[in-house]
Amino acid sequence: MQVTETLNDGLKRGYEITITASELDDKVTAKLTEAQPEIEMKGFRKGKVPMAMLRKQFGPRILGEAMQESVDGAMSEHFESTGDRPAMQPKIEMKGGEEWKEGDDVVVTVEYEALPEIPDADLSDVTLERLVVKAEDAAITEALESLAATAKNFEARAEGAKSESGDQVVIDFEGFVDGEAFEGGKGEGYPLELGSNSFIPGFEEQLIGTKVGDDVEVKVTFPAEYGAEHLAGKEALFKCHVHEVKEPKAAEISDEMAKQFGAEDLSGLKGQIAERLEAEYQGAARQVMKRGLLDQLDTKVKFDLPPSLVEAEAKQIAHQLYHEENPDDHGHDHGEIETTDEHNKLAERRVRLGLLLAEIGRKQEIEVTDAEMTQAIMNQARQYPGQERAFFEFVQQNQQMQQQMRAPIFEDKVIDYIAGEAKVTDKEVSKEELQEAIEKLDEI
Repeated sequence: MQVTETLNDGLKRGYEITITASELDDKVTAKLTEAQPEIEMKGFRKGKVPMAMLRKQFGPRILGEAMQESVDGAMSEHFESTGDRPAMQPKIEMKGGEEWKEGDDVVVTVEYEALPEIPDADLSDVTLERLVVKAEDAAITEALESLAATAKNFEARAEGAKSESGDQVVIDFEGFVDGEAFEGGKGEGYPLELGSNSFIPGFEEQLIGTKVGDDVEVKVTFPAEYGAEHLAGKEALFKCHVHEVKEPKAAEISDEMAKQFGAEDLSGLKGQIAERLEAEYQGAARQVMKRGLLDQLDTKVKFDLPPSLVEAEAKQIAHQLYHEENPDDHGHDHGEIETTDEHNKLAERRVRLGLLLAEIGRKQEIEVTDAEMTQAIMNQARQYPGQERAFFEFVQQNQQMQQQMRAPIFEDKVIDYIAGEAKVTDKEVSKEELQEAIEKLDEI
């Protein structure tokens, strides 16, 4: 086997690998010899099939395997000897293509961009500021009032009062399509919250302004994608009778309400809210500190960047920004989105920092544990109620998905390592000041 360098320009590398016909033939012979004792064929005892017949029967498949193994072995040997790490999957092509025939040498061309040598970053002078926000009484009260609203009760409106959006009406109803009552279209004493959108579109709005004792005919059209095919897209008439009209009343903020949310008393609930708020503030403050750290790292070292990585990142940034600016376009048939200098500049920063963090993590032997991956998968699986197990299995079988989930965990662990080595000072600020700092992140 012969490996010849054909390109060495910056980070771009090119090689030509020649595998002689005799080398391939030796590999095929070795594989067939190894398998021969276990092969049975009509007219021959097990292990006694002649080599010539084995070559005729299995030779083409074994030859393909031998070619692939030879190329893979040559690539592994090359990367081990040179220390090169490809930035992306190498481009491998076989010269001759369909014109190649058994007995010819195999010549393969390999092209890739090598990851650059990344110099050590001096982290000794990294200084960070950590914003600290305490949960103020006003924020705790606001959260309590929000909880009270979710634990609301409904109380009867004054006699003769008309219903409003947000009220609850207790109704009897029966639905008809083409003058015929349909199965499942009848209910008695049903408590319906107006504005909850729990009924067919347009149903609840027609009950706003009704009062106790009213008989109302509600006309609606079932959605075209309605679950029951015999009703999908059909016009329907619902005959409704209003028994009660109730207005919402927020639950009283008390020990009893606190118990509804799993706390022993109101004081305990306030403590839980304070912990949750401060955890949210800490998460936001971490993002601010992380940006400050990345800004400092960005000035620490300079090195060549693989053009393919920058180009791919710039395209991803352009695609993401396009959809943020065009939220109604949910598809991907919008054609090629041209990248700008701004996209490329941001891509260069991301690639440079990504490679630097990866190198620091590699040298410090930072790894994502199985337990951390499992927890991350479980957290994301909760976004798919009822399909958690299917999602879990999907991720386990999808290496690319695993890498997408592992990357941010790894990055956070490297960030934590660097922050742990840096000089960090705490600065107590208000919630509003923290919010301003977060908003500035989006401006950069």
